Amino acid sequence: MNVINDYNTEQDESKTSIKYNKLITEKSPYLLQHAKNPVNWYPWGDEAFDKAKSEDKPIFLSIGYSTCHWCHVMAHESFEDSSVAKFMNETFVSIKVDREERPDIDKIYMTVCQLMTGSGGWPLTIVMTPDKKPFFAGTYFPKESRFGRIGIIDLIKRIDSLWKNERKQLLESSEKIIFALQDVNTESPGSSLTKGVLNSAYSQLSARFDKKNGGFGTSPKFPTPHNLLFLLRYWKRTGDENALAMVEKTLKQMRMGGIYDHIGFGFHRYSTDSDWLVPHFEKMLYDQALLTLAYLETYQATNKEEYATTAKEIMTYVLRDMTSKEGAFYSAEDADSEGEEGKFYVWSKMEIKETLGADKTENFSKLYDLSVDGNFLDEATKTKTGKNILHLQVGSTNPSNFDFESARKQLFETREKRIRPHKDDKILTDWNGLMIAAFAKAGYILNEPKYIRSAKKAVNFILNQMKNSDGRLLHRYREGGADILAFLDDYTFLIWGLINLYEATFDTFYLKKAVELSEEKLELFWDFSIGAFFFTAKDAESLLTRQKETYDGAIPSGNSVAMLNLLRLAQLTGNDNYEKKADYLGRVFAKNVRANPVAHSLMMVAVDYAVGPTYSLVIAGDTGNEDTNSMLDEIRKQFLPNKSLIFRPTEKLNPEIDNFSNFVQFFDKYEGKATAFVCINKTCKAPTNDIHIALKHLSSKV
Repeated sequence: MNVINDYNTEQDESKTSIKYNKLITEKSPYLLQHAKNPVNWYPWGDEAFDKAKSEDKPIFLSIGYSTCHWCHVMAHESFEDSSVAKFMNETFVSIKVDREERPDIDKIYMTVCQLMTGSGGWPLTIVMTPDKKPFFAGTYFPKESRFGRIGIIDLIKRIDSLWKNERKQLLESSEKIIFALQDVNTESPGSSLTKGVLNSAYSQLSARFDKKNGGFGTSPKFPTPHNLLFLLRYWKRTGDENALAMVEKTLKQMRMGGIYDHIGFGFHRYSTDSDWLVPHFEKMLYDQALLTLAYLETYQATNKEEYATTAKEIMTYVLRDMTSKEGAFYSAEDADSEGEEGKFYVWSKMEIKETLGADKTENFSKLYDLSVDGNFLDEATKTKTGKNILHLQVGSTNPSNFDFESARKQLFETREKRIRPHKDDKILTDWNGLMIAAFAKAGYILNEPKYIRSAKKAVNFILNQMKNSDGRLLHRYREGGADILAFLDDYTFLIWGLINLYEATFDTFYLKKAVELSEEKLELFWDFSIGAFFFTAKDAESLLTRQKETYDGAIPSGNSVAMLNLLRLAQLTGNDNYEKKADYLGRVFAKNVRANPVAHSLMMVAVDYAVGPTYSLVIAGDTGNEDTNSMLDEIRKQFLPNKSLIFRPTEKLNPEIDNFSNFVQFFDKYEGKATAFVCINKTCKAPTNDIHIALKHLSSKV
């Protein structure tokens, strides 16, 4: 953080030998990390492209993010090296892009890399013409060629020769790539998605499930909580206990493994092995949000306190370490500190003994499988380092009379004295939307006001601080300033949070904002010729193509969440146009989804909602009355993923909800008591004062 703060201080270059490149005026922590590089980096913009045209040079585009380990490695090896910089400055105009700040650019050129090489990742390296047409793509390159991987110096020389001597072939190659890129983004609407695709997704997940360790596939192993959200719904739909067992096994194994921070809480990015033991140590806000949702819903489904406890611990970490004083949420924490990955998180047995004393250390060692040799290997030599990644083994039990929580707090206080990993303190609307959705759901399920307050504060920050003078939503905020027109994910994830916050508070302000943003999103992002949402707004910067995304990667796609939001808003407001749009959206991507449903697991959540049975629940009663609270408390305990919930306060003559939901104005108390109105697939049951009758309706399949 000190290095980044230094970048934001006015510098008089006549009094210092430090030379900064064009990135010095940027807000992105990632770009500022490269502001002292001898490479003459430019931010993405006209200045760089105009320079490339005037000097007849290709563009070297490097895309990464501030907590990317291999981005740091490539920077230290090459971009901080004066000899490499000399070659780059002579051959290219070089541009740095923060993928979290400009996901629109990243998504296009990552697709290019996958088309050209069959794979992708970060750092992403693209070489292209001054008019943005790519002809070379790759990821990490060492400084010098080794083990069959070309080094960046040799790569520069090769490209320089091709640019000067074989440019015609390069330009022809780039045109083919552009054609292929545009072909990737061609959709053809098909028939509506049905429950058959849900069965296919379940079969695929079952085949990939790791029965020993939980999770899906081998290594590296990612949490992918949207798989679990789908499986919970599949279990609810079918009663298939194996679906729930896969969820529970995965959540338990992750919580026990090294991917979980047992001292400070929160989850690391992914596990490098299949056992969830050795993590890539960075922590991302979106992982905390989505995993919180998965643990909360599993708690609702099983009533097992351990899942609620884990969700609370994740939120403790976010509130303590990832929340600004204004209440918005920061983006990420790095894997590295003092130049070493994981140094902040791992322990030698002696370090633990110095903090806890001999007796406590032995008990702690039994619980967390600690050894003198350690289980954390040196990355280069693969030898033991004497450092331990804390984890729980299957069957490990807390030694009798051992106060684990006291020991954890002691170790936490010791760890806080270490040099912390870098925190990426930019605030992103989309990732904040996910965290708002999680906090709102936590407040609702756990009946905990502090979580709702956190969600409200973050929403207020975004609505007040992350709009431009025209009232348009913006993507990124840092150091007092917001910028970059919002993308589809910003609108969609924030709407998800607002809907959850309405159902947690019944404050119509949040439903109103969800509707307003949904209408704005339809106007700016909807494809009025085919259907579904583009990632960029209609007035955004023109890039090589205007993409639509459905694939659910580490983060669900904006179209997947948008489909679910539209269905929920249709239920809450009675506006069937939202349901029609959701159907169009699903049909646009139907061919791709049917071909690989497991790659669209959040869309499977939306399809599950659409196929039904879907439940509309209105509770009409006097605010705060015991009969009203009793009904709402009982509903709160139930795992009812395909319900919409409206509260109509009957002590008011014209409650605000009547203005936003076109079917509730006639719902009132029955026989003077709080009343539940349940409709299943748009067919209504008789109103009832008995919550148990209402719950019976809500568990009915017809």
